[in-house]
Amino acid sequence: MSKLVPYLAEDLIERDSLELLAEYAQARNVTIAPPIPIEDIVEKHLKLGLEFDDTHKRFGVPRASERSADILGAIYFDERRIIIDESLDPEERPRAEGRFRFTLAHEGGGHWRLHRAHFARNPGQVSLFGDDPPAVVCRSSQARERVEWQADQYASYLLMPRHLVMEAWKTRFGSHQPFVFDWVRSTAFNPGLMVDGVEVSDGTAHILAGFDFDLVARPFAQQFKVSIQAMRIRLEKLGLLLLQPPRQEPLALRS
Repeated sequence: MSKLVPYLAEDLIERDSLELLAEYAQARNVTIAPPIPIEDIVEKHLKLGLEFDDTHKRFGVPRASERSADILGAIYFDERRIIIDESLDPEERPRAEGRFRFTLAHEGGGHWRLHRAHFARNPGQVSLFGDDPPAVVCRSSQARERVEWQADQYASYLLMPRHLVMEAWKTRFGSHQPFVFDWVRSTAFNPGLMVDGVEVSDGTAHILAGFDFDLVARPFAQQFKVSIQAMRIRLEKLGLLLLQPPRQEPLALRS
């Protein structure tokens, strides 16, 4: 069972991620731009060790398949050491780079910055992991638990800072106007707007209904070196990808 950690508001998690970026930028005298240099931040700034291993074999948990991993990573707070499953090694599997970077931000950003004070080692506690227990073992099947959810949110804010994503969106599309995918009608598109060679015209609902969020998220995912899924979720949370048009306040209620 995962350790219960205190509730943290999302704005506090986001604020700390921005503080970490600011600390790194000042220490290294660099300007933060995508992709976020997460390996440099974790290894050189936070001074956490990183290694790859077969996490399922290490912790005695069978894999569902050869290339799948439920245990994505683990962090040893006392040793300042992170273990990431070998299936995410970007040198061996370049397609896993986005998931690797997110997992590293999850461990070295989220857990290290938010949770290390809550996982002080108890010398008298018996561990299932032998003499060298990790403080947190991260499993994708436990993503909804508070400790994992907080680390995921931190990773998202750290790798895809709001101001950089909004800047990239405006650079690509000319404004911060969102994309609305509505089964009836969309009014959020500029007539004649081209997205990866596809013309998205105002009012062509049959085209929009089949238009994939992933198609819009893909170039941003490449720019920030995250998975398409992670970027799509971030764009949705920022209100840039919507399933319904934004609600308009009645004129009588506006001051």
